[in-house]
Amino acid sequence: MACVNGVKPLKKKVGQDTPTENIKKEEKSMSATMVRQEMPEFEMEAYDAKTGHFTTVSKADYKDKWTVVCFYPADFTFVCPTEIAAMNAHYDEFQKLGVELLPVSVDSKFSHKRFVETEPILKGLKLTLGADTTLAVSRSFGVLIEEEGVALRGRFLFNPDGVCVAQEVQADSVGRNVNEFLRQIQAWQHASKTGEVCPAGWRPGKKTLPVQTEMEKMTGRVGDYITLDEILS
Repeated sequence: MACVNGVKPLKKKVGQDTPTENIKKEEKSMSATMVRQEMPEFEMEAYDAKTGHFTTVSKADYKDKWTVVCFYPADFTFVCPTEIAAMNAHYDEFQKLGVELLPVSVDSKFSHKRFVETEPILKGLKLTLGADTTLAVSRSFGVLIEEEGVALRGRFLFNPDGVCVAQEVQADSVGRNVNEFLRQIQAWQHASKTGEVCPAGWRPGKKTLPVQTEMEKMTGRVGDYITLDEILS
């Protein structure tokens, strides 16, 4: 079961007797990165926890918006509801930043509904949960574990142009940090708006690096412009 058995290495199925088309399929299904790629086309059923109704979501719903597509292994597990609850707790902050959230698992819309209704930590959930029952969406984002039929913990941030600017993919047993992700979103939005770049750990109000106007001056001399203490503060 996802979230329970720890981190297991994926079995490689590519060998001397594997047809070329299967090799290509594996390479496509377990992509190295989505960063700087456009959001894949998708459409799937979903459960809208805010309204309590079933719906359908697709790529078109997120056109011209900052969007987070966040895969999790399964309903009725242990780490997964804590991640969803953490995102929901910061729902208003995401909305203030103009960011749409779409958690996705391979469970059905009926499973999502029952999951939300019975898991206490999900009380008051405002998110829509995507139901990737065909596995096509997880596969197109490169996070599907084919041999298990579930997705890795993959979180993808897309800008309004539909291009992925950040991703985080990890195994089952450790949940992701929503506060750090919010910081990354703020940094990406600032960089996209100003053309400045954000140093490690940047938060709103901290110093950025204005390379669009001072690139030559700063090349090889970043330490003259920003100190390590400023970065770590």
